[in-house]
Parts: sequence; C-alpha cells; structure tokens
Amino acid sequence: MAEENCEIDGINFPFPYKPYPIQKDFMAELYKVLDAGKIGIFESPTGTGKSLSLICGALSWLRDFEQKKLQAEAHLLASGSDSTSGGKNSLPSSSSCQEPCDTLRPAGEPDWVTEFVQKKEERELVERLKEEQVKRRKREERLQQVCQDGRLRFAAKRMKQEEEETETLLRLSREMLAAGTGPELLEQLECGEEELVLAEYESDEERRASRVDEDDLEEEHVTKIYYCSRTHSQLAQFVHEVLKSPFGEETRLVSLGSRQNLCVNEDVKNLGSVQLMNDRCVDMQRSKHEKNRAGEEKLKRKRQKIQTSCPFYNHEQMQLFRDEVLLKVKDMEQLVALGKEARACPYYGSRFAVPAAQLVVLPYPMLLHAATRQAAGIRLQGQVVIIDEAHNLIDTITNIHSTEVNGSQLCQAHSQLLQYMERYGKRLKAKNLMYIKQVLYLLEKFVDVLGGNVKQNPSTQSLPQTGSELKSINDFLFQSQVDNINLFKVQRYLEKSMVSRKLSGFTERFGAVLPSLGASQENCNLDGFQYFLKSLQSGPEESLEEGQSAAPRPASPLMHVEAFLAALTTANQDGRVILSRQGSVGQSSLKFLLLNPAVHFAQVVKECRAVVIAGGTMQPVSDFREQLLACSGVEAERVVEFSCGHVIPPENILPLIICSGPSNQQLEFTYQRRELPQMMEETGRILCNLCNVVPGGMVCFLPSYEYLLQVHAHWDKTGLLARLSVKKKIFQEPKRASQVEQVLMAYCKCITCCSHTGGHLTGALLLSVVGGKMSEGINFSDDLGRCVVMVGMPYPNMKSPELQEKMAYLDQTLPRIQGQPPPGKVLVENLCMKAVNQSIGRAIRHQRDFASIVLLDHRYARPAVLAKLPAWIRDRVEIKATFGPAFAAMSKFHREKSQRSLV
Repeated sequence: MAEENCEIDGINFPFPYKPYPIQKDFMAELYKVLDAGKIGIFESPTGTGKSLSLICGALSWLRDFEQKKLQAEAHLLASGSDSTSGGKNSLPSSSSCQEPCDTLRPAGEPDWVTEFVQKKEERELVERLKEEQVKRRKREERLQQVCQDGRLRFAAKRMKQEEEETETLLRLSREMLAAGTGPELLEQLECGEEELVLAEYESDEERRASRVDEDDLEEEHVTKIYYCSRTHSQLAQFVHEVLKSPFGEETRLVSLGSRQNLCVNEDVKNLGSVQLMNDRCVDMQRSKHEKNRAGEEKLKRKRQKIQTSCPFYNHEQMQLFRDEVLLKVKDMEQLVALGKEARACPYYGSRFAVPAAQLVVLPYPMLLHAATRQAAGIRLQGQVVIIDEAHNLIDTITNIHSTEVNGSQLCQAHSQLLQYMERYGKRLKAKNLMYIKQVLYLLEKFVDVLGGNVKQNPSTQSLPQTGSELKSINDFLFQSQVDNINLFKVQRYLEKSMVSRKLSGFTERFGAVLPSLGASQENCNLDGFQYFLKSLQSGPEESLEEGQSAAPRPASPLMHVEAFLAALTTANQDGRVILSRQGSVGQSSLKFLLLNPAVHFAQVVKECRAVVIAGGTMQPVSDFREQLLACSGVEAERVVEFSCGHVIPPENILPLIICSGPSNQQLEFTYQRRELPQMMEETGRILCNLCNVVPGGMVCFLPSYEYLLQVHAHWDKTGLLARLSVKKKIFQEPKRASQVEQVLMAYCKCITCCSHTGGHLTGALLLSVVGGKMSEGINFSDDLGRCVVMVGMPYPNMKSPELQEKMAYLDQTLPRIQGQPPPGKVLVENLCMKAVNQSIGRAIRHQRDFASIVLLDHRYARPAVLAKLPAWIRDRVEIKATFGPAFAAMSKFHREKSQRSLV
C-alpha cells in the first residue's frame, strides 16, 4: 500500500493508506495527550485500525519531540558559549533545562551570588548536553558499523566455537572424574556442596555503603514508548503492524518476553516449569561468573565442583545481538532465530537493547510488577506508556499481586528449610541463621493458624472446622503471633539472598522430604548421595531418549511462601487475607487479596510523562477513573477520554433489546428465575425463530458453563434441541482449553460447507459462556458471526467473599455520588457490562462486515444499563417490548443484507 501523508492541525501523520476520519481523530487526540503529558482512556472498536492509529499517532509525536529536543539542545549549546563570555541568556523552555532554571533561591541573596550560581548551572547543563551528544554519536557510529561490516558476526561465531571447544574439554574431564576412585568422588561431593551454602548477607544499607555506584556504567535511556498487551501473540501482531507502517524502517524496536518465549538453551527449556527455568538460568550465570575466580586459593580451585554455564550467555555476543536488534524491527520468533544463529541469549540480549530503543514491546506483568520491571531494566521516568487491550487492567493488576499458599507447601518449606539449616548451620554466618530461624518461625505459625502442626504430615491432619475466614492484614498477623517480626526485612532477605534457589538445589541433590512421609534423615541423605554420584557419571543434564519428555519438576515451596510474605507487606487497608480451611491442613490455604490496585499503578502514572489506556471496548470507564486513576493521585483534569465510532455504515448493524419472548413471557434471567422451565423453553423458542432467518453462524452466550449444560439438557428433553438442529448444527464451548481450537475448526468447517452446498442446514449455532475462552480474543467475522445473542445479564457471584470485601472496601473509600447507587453496587454492574461488551464485540470485525446483536433481558432497557454499552452500539440500539416486531426487524435486516451480498 502507498504511504499517505495526513496533515491534521499542522501535524504530519504518515499512514500506510488513506486513513478513516475516525483514525484521524484518534491520532490527533493521542498526539495531544502525549504532548500535554496527560492520561488518556481511548476506546476504538475492532476493525477500526486501532493498532495502526496508535503506532502512527505515538511515533509521530516521538519524531516531533526528538526534533524539538535536538533543536533546543543546539540552541542551548550555541547560547551557552555566549553566556560564558558574559552575555545574559534566557534558556529555551524545554524539559531538559527546566530543573536548573526553576531552582529556588533564598530570599535576600545578593544578585552577584544568584548570577554566579545560575551561570554555574548553565555551564553544567551545557557540559551534560555535550556528553549526551557524544554518546548519541558513538551509538550511531556503532550501529552503522554493525550494519556495514558483516565480519563482526563471523568473528563472534569463531569466538563461540572456541568456547564450545572449552566446554567439550570440561565434559571430557567430568567423564574422567566419573571413573575415579571412591575417596575422590567423596571429595567432589563435599566440595559440590559449596554452591548450596548461603553467602554472607548484606543489608541494602551495607551494600550501598560498600559498593561502587553502578548507575554511571549503564547506558543512557532515550525517550521511548513502552507498549504492552496481554499475550505474546498480540505483541507479535503489533510488531507486524509496526513493520507495515511508514515507521517500520526507521524505528528502533525491541520485544521483551519471558524465558519460556526467548530462551534458546534446550537444557533449560526442557525443565518445563517457569520457575525452574528462571532458577536454572540464574544458577548457570552464577557458575559462569564464579568459575576460576581470580584470587581464590589453590585448594579451593582444586576442590571446586565443575559446573556448567550457559553457552549463550556471553556479554560480547549479547552486545552484538543488541545492535542487530536495533538495526531492524524483529518479532519474537525472529529474535529467537537470531539468538540461535549468533549464539547469543535473546532473553538478556533484548534487555541490553532497551536503553537505546524507541519502542519497547512487552507483556503486562513485566510493566505492572515493580520487581520484574526493575529486573528488566525498564525505566519509566519521563517516558510514555501505552497499555493496549486494557479492558481487564484492574483485574490484571489485582491478580498479579494476589497470591495463595496452601498448607502442604508451608509444611514442605518448613521441613526442607529445617533440614538445610541442620546440615549447614555451622557454616552459615550469624545473620543468615537469624533470618532462617525467623522464616521457620513464620512457617510454623502460619500452619498453626490453619489448625495444623508442621511436624506432622499435612495430608493426614484433619481439621475439626472447615470454611473460609477473611481478615485484615494486621488482624491476621496478630492472630498468627508474628506481629513482632519485621516482614519487610525478612522479605528483603529472601529476595537478596535467594535462599529459595539454594533450597531448591539442596532438595534436588539430597532428596530433602517431609520426615513424616516415611523416609528417615539418613535415607534422605543417602538418596541424595546416590543422585549426586549418578550426576557425576552422566553429566549435569542427561539427554532424553527420542520421544521421551521431561516431566516438569515442582518449584521450591519456599518460593510460594516468599510471594505470600511480600504480599503481607502491603498497607493494612489495601489488602485482606482469606483463611480457607478445607478438610485437611494440606488442602487448606492462605490467600492474599489485593483490594487497591492503585497502590501498584500509582508509580507508573507518577513517573511517566504520559499514559494511554486503550482497548476495543473500554465501557464502562468509571472503574478506571475512580478505582485506578483517582486512587493513584491523578487529578481529574489530567484524564482525557476518547471514544471513536465504528467504520461500518449504520445500516450494517442491528442491536436489539428483546423484553418478551414468543409466548409473551417476560425475559428476566435473574439467578432465581433463569432456571425455571418456562424461561429455558422461551429462550429455545427465540433461538429457533432466529435460526430460521439468520444465515451462517450464530453465537449464543450464556451466563455460566453450568447453566449452558442445564439449558442444553432441558432442550434435549423437551425436543427444542431437535428443532434447533433442523436449521443449525449445534456446537458447545468445551470446558477444557485444549479442546477449544478443535470445536472452533469444526464450527467454521460446518458454516463453510453449508454456504457452498446449500440444503436444509444454513449454518451452525455455537453455545458459549460469558467470560469463557470464546468471549475474548476470538474473531467471529463475516459468516462466522452473523448474529450474537446474549442470554441474561451475567452478574458475578455475589456470595464470593472476595467480591463482598471489594464492594465493602469501595463503599468505605470512594465517595458516593448523589442519585447514584453505592460504589460497591456500581462495581458489580460494571463487571457485568464489561463481560457483556466483550462478548457482543466478537462480531463486526471489519468495514464491510454486518451482524445483528440480540440482548435477551428486559433489564437492558434501563437507562443506567444502556449508558454502559459501547457508543457505536448504544446509538443504534432498538428496544422491542414484544417478540413480534423484533423478529420482523431481524428478518428484514438479514434478508436485505443477504440480497446485497449476492449482488
């Protein structure tokens, strides 16, 4: 497609084709939000080119921002030389020079002092800008050299071949060692435990006092845009859109992901578990750094266990990888292919590219979780963040920071940590022992509060009382009798010392298990000894036979405990702890529930220059304003809402609210009424009539999977299912995620066959579940979704203790608007309508598509509910009090569309 240069309000927006009017409005509003440093909530229905509008609008702003910044720097550098000769200059108004200009001076300070200080600050600013120019020039020269000189990659390959030869020699040495005598093996066993002993722990204060500041060694971050979405497939799709845009050749883009997606070391990938992959990767890095460390004593070098290091973790290789990533836009699959070819780690190499990148593409958790953000080298200060597919942003933040640990994990962690302390207690420093004893005490008390004992098998400890109990954080700590322990220090110790990884290695090597499971301590150690001997003989990573897959090993239970302890450091009013006692201690659990997601989102909006929250369906937006932004300290005037219409003509959509069925039965699918036989029969009759006039595919959403089965069974019993099958083949959404694709393929195949062969079957009817696998991310375009039916209003389970506590929290913290229901009730309505909007948005996926949307429940006609539908649906909705006029409108709509499509 030819590139179009679209000018809006004097701003040039390059676009791959002539943009729709709504795309022009979208880009112009986005540009204003980014330029003014505001928070934008953008809604753009699927099929309107949202991704391209985001790309072209945001990168156009970034292009202009960089140009203005360079012009301001040039002006400042030119005027800076004049100011040093005695001339008085006024600095240009730019973000880079505001800090020294706005410094407050003491009242009554002499003019000559003020002038001297101002000139000194100007000189320092000029020097800093000169340094930035030098760094920028060096970076450009380096990238050009990589682009022009292909020999660099071949030199890196030769270097890697030398390393592989060294690894081969080490492997041969290991095989020779395996054939050694018994005492030599025992000596290797003894020295092999060195890596399991905790290093001397330093607190953050001690570490800051003793280390050289490393920030000066890091590369300067350029102004950039962080784009995040829910899934890696959505991120890959966004990268392809960038390539299709006019900015595809010049943008420096890097994709970040998890080790599961970017790791190229087969030994690590075969571990299966994400946590085990992370641990193994970190251990391999450490072994590479610690191997043959300068200054070690000769005896230690002799007795040091031969360890494996990752062949892809090489600093020079990853620097080369970084430069190649910045030269041309690559998706995640291309990063993996490049990593294999260049023998460099894509996981860490892509992180090296973050400082110089202009556009960083990453999944939700990497941006929204502070520790992960820091580990990935993401700096938000003064940057732009775009959060796409953000309709579930609040739930996402809540789920990321909510955690659960069961009684079995608590008992196992206590047993393993106790055995570890007994084995290495004499070799640990006092501070390590102190914290380990505190963790053991915490584990013991957590099991006690569940009604168990850490010294017994959790699966055999039955509880006299069962049920759930919800407590505030402080009340839980008091009840557990651990309120005298500083959880912040314990959590920091667990994070910095990485004792959970040491414990995982200890358990794997020496077979530490619960004593109550029938193995004595001697047997545990003997098993570990035999395991270690076997590892010496076969190498650290045994290759599997062809066709054999490695079973994922469970991660250390202490890691789950670590996450729970970190959650307990949340402010008392922002979270709750749910004690769930279920039959035995092993089945019981402690769950932390985050009530205020704004505490974790506040840092994002505080540090960033601008934040854009975008999605195809963002209504209702009051949750974002009140629960997320207002509670994060964002002023109301900083928030901008933008909702664009759809690209389809108004006559291509028919939204209907049907209040009564064919037998004049009022449609009200409340929890009490929806299971009545007459309501299920009325629903079946409505679908039978619709199947007679709707061509192609129909998708019917029901409130829950259990209700779907109940309705299906009732229709089968009464004969309605047979009547439905005359015109449409019936498909059901499976409960197992692995079967969804199979059902969808069969559904699509049936519709395609019916459209070509004709006959009495006109298509297929797919019975789906609101909030299920098919209510999000699935495109029922064209004949796959000519009609979407929503049965009832899918309100969440009001008996859920989590929802009740969330409602109570909002009622206490948010102000109640006069004439409006309480904030807790508004939350329930919003959750319901968000689910409805996501489901009905599965149809109408492009400009020439058409479909009808049927809402079966008279409650949809209420003004408060209508206001929470997307604007492009709400403006065209028709309310039908009886079924006759609704059926006539449906017949006319689909008859006209079918005739027009034939022409």
